[in-house]
Amino acid sequence: MPPDHEAIAEQVFVALADPSRRAILAALASRGPATATDLAGWLPITRQAIAKHLTLLTEAGLVTAEPGERRRVRYRVHSAPMQVAQQFLAALARDWDGPLNALKDHLDR
Repeated sequence: MPPDHEAIAEQVFVALADPSRRAILAALASRGPATATDLAGWLPITRQAIAKHLTLLTEAGLVTAEPGERRRVRYRVHSAPMQVAQQFLAALARDWDGPLNALKDHLDR
């Protein structure tokens, strides 16, 4: 995997390590674009904490900010970085599956 993809995957894993950020992503994925205030109404997280989490999610490329009316910003899930992380995990699984299957075959004999 190219180094830039590794960096993207790392940012995604760091972002997903926090349960609050996962909850924010899940809310955006299920309910659609929302403001930080909307998210604070849906989740047991303060608006200030949501704003900090949204900053990290934006830096990781997992959400995009869209300007709305009256200076309100709506956030939308952006899946491309998550797909890079999935490719990283799939490659890792492929690297493990071969040796593990060979070990299983050897032990079965």
